Amino acid sequence: MSKIMIGRHTHQHDGELVVFHIGMQINRWWRPDLWMPAFTAMPRMLRELSMDPDSGFLGYELLMGAGGPYVVQYWSSIEKLYAYASAPTAEHRPAWSRFNKAVRKAPGAVGIWHETFLVDRAESIYVSTKPMGLPKATRSVPIERNHDRARARFADGRTAAPAA
Repeated sequence: MSKIMIGRHTHQHDGELVVFHIGMQINRWWRPDLWMPAFTAMPRMLRELSMDPDSGFLGYELLMGAGGPYVVQYWSSIEKLYAYASAPTAEHRPAWSRFNKAVRKAPGAVGIWHETFLVDRAESIYVSTKPMGLPKATRSVPIERNHDRARARFADGRTAAPAA
């Protein structure tokens, strides 16, 4: 069980940062033959990525949306994200092929979506939470007194004191 980070924390990250949202929309719950394979493919991909420190994958958060599950992923570069998506020996390509083949049987039964964000700068605050989000994927640091307001953290583009 994760320990609660007491106090006010933010994230710190040097270099490129990519936030990638990916999810599925289950439109016909009574067709698990179509949505269950996509649903079970994601944990395999997350496990594969988490075990490869050179993948560029920094971490993730699993969430539940109105239409189904989705994942917020954090990556060290857009190129590494695209390299994983197109790697013929990784879990993603065969899962994507299986999904496309399955959905042709019943168009509209299940949907897949994603959004990719190349982050120029970001502001965050986590007060007495377990590690999650950006600080879990990057580095968690206490908030300095002169950055205790969101506007201050965002205005100068830095979230905390420079790393030592």
